[in-house]
Amino acid sequence: MDLFLILLAFLLLLAGVLGAFIPVLPGPPLSYAGMLLIHFTSITAFSSRILITFGIITLLITLADYLLPIWGTKFGKGTRHGMWGASLGLVIGIFFFPPLGVIIGPIAGAWLAEMVNGKESHDAFRSAMGSFVGLLLGIVLKFTVSIAMTWYAIYALITAMA
Repeated sequence: MDLFLILLAFLLLLAGVLGAFIPVLPGPPLSYAGMLLIHFTSITAFSSRILITFGIITLLITLADYLLPIWGTKFGKGTRHGMWGASLGLVIGIFFFPPLGVIIGPIAGAWLAEMVNGKESHDAFRSAMGSFVGLLLGIVLKFTVSIAMTWYAIYALITAMA
């Protein structure tokens, strides 16, 4: 049973790291689920302090991931259309133009959405850049937290088996 839990945990941890870049996957929650599975093995257990800390961080990062593009768009004097355009552009960019699509997609999507909704090109670009900065900050935070949980889980397993 432990082997099954560890394999499933590593799939979740990997999906969590990928989820930092793929908007459909909730990165930190998947990584946290992977940590929990490892916790439930007989090989190792995390302290409740670690689990609560990573749980709170996961919750905060997940909430921030939704708010950062909005704040970035507002900072760039954009609208919700720009935020949705950046999100859609990110998804399209990831699947159709990897790896540069992660950068170009959100900018093009936000700019196009703002242009369609009547903004001047200069204002649409400023909105696009604000939305992109918010998305990028969210990606960096999700990646950092997911990598930290993955590292912590691997380290705990290695030290427990040694």
